[in-house]
Amino acid sequence: MARILVVEDEPEIATALEYDLKLEGYEVEVARDGEGGLLRGREYGWDLILLDIMLPKKDGFEVCRELRKACVRTPILFLTAKVHEAEKVLGLDLGADDYITKPFSLRELRARIRARLRGTEAGTEKVLRFADVEIDVERGEVRKAGQNAAVTTLEFKLLLTFAKNRGRVLPRSQLLDLAWGGETFVTDRAVDAHIVNLRRKLGQDLIVSVRGMGYRFDG
Repeated sequence: MARILVVEDEPEIATALEYDLKLEGYEVEVARDGEGGLLRGREYGWDLILLDIMLPKKDGFEVCRELRKACVRTPILFLTAKVHEAEKVLGLDLGADDYITKPFSLRELRARIRARLRGTEAGTEKVLRFADVEIDVERGEVRKAGQNAAVTTLEFKLLLTFAKNRGRVLPRSQLLDLAWGGETFVTDRAVDAHIVNLRRKLGQDLIVSVRGMGYRFDG
């Protein structure tokens, strides 16, 4: 099930989009302003972002610019009432993948989304990049500033689990299930020890401790 983030401040449009896309089988969440859209958009796991341009707090152009600056490569489709060619060019230059102009038909929007998701599936990235850290999924390697970080197999699995859940707090029990496997007996202290090693190899700020809850990947 593809996950779609809708960033739209007009309640009627946001509700209609959420309802229609859920009927199409997508998992949908809505952010009501630019700041919320930027915060949610930085989370790992979105397959597409529908981004309005005229938003409170931060406009869509700024949100798109900051997402791309943060190395977020999720496809972005602008929803816009703006029709000037210069504005469309600006959005594409900032990293947007497509435009659809309001008012639009839901049939056309569905077709654009399907096309974009097909393109994403065909070009699935083999390397995940976070600041100066690269996770080479195909080769099972991690690089820091271009140099091999020499992580262990378990550290690689743990880091990949964090990367796939970027921005989310993961309790130790969930990390054990996802990285080690639910049938493996490992204590919470083992999780902590591996995270200490990852921080030492990749940087102290990459994985954040959330007291009483677990860890969050802020790469």
